[in-house]
Amino acid sequence: MQPQNRKIQFIKNKILLLSLVLLFINATSIDKKDISKSETVSKTKTNFPKFIGNDLLYLKRDFVAFKEAVAFKESQGKYTVVNTLGYLGKYQFGRTTLQRFRIYNTQAFLKNPELQEKAFVALCKVNKWILRKDIQRSVGKNINGIKITESGILAAAHLSGAGNVKKFLRSNGSQHFADAYGATIQSYLRKFGDYDVSNIVANKNARV
Repeated sequence: MQPQNRKIQFIKNKILLLSLVLLFINATSIDKKDISKSETVSKTKTNFPKFIGNDLLYLKRDFVAFKEAVAFKESQGKYTVVNTLGYLGKYQFGRTTLQRFRIYNTQAFLKNPELQEKAFVALCKVNKWILRKDIQRSVGKNINGIKITESGILAAAHLSGAGNVKKFLRSNGSQHFADAYGATIQSYLRKFGDYDVSNIVANKNARV
């Protein structure tokens, strides 16, 4: 083979080899991108919150979630709120209810988040004791299209008082209650149903 032809053949071989290398690099890059994309999608599917209705799948519906949901409904979770009717704090306590727990200084109460949390827990314990027989009889029933749950009962008692919840349950939903803003026992039974509040022990003499 002539030197000139050898040189041409060498160049052709070099071009072919370079093309093959580039093709291999491109193919590998695509695979990596696909793998990376697949991993990203997988991670996204794993970490992205999923919803059922308004509830996140990975959030526990425990007592903490229950009390925060009630607090948001009552005051948007703000400790220092006093509404137009004089109800106080994160959970909107009435003064009479606070006096039951020997809390008389409302200004100090508004400035004390820890006391407000303890007062809510204590009230749940008292209401659970007052409504213990009704909880036993009514949980699992369907009244006016609402599934009755223990957490719903406790939330309704926080709204209206345990006595009004008793009347509602024992009348099979015929005796209604609504507060000054239009919130009803039925709406609280529905909105706050199916939380696990089993850690709240019924206690007639609960204190903060």
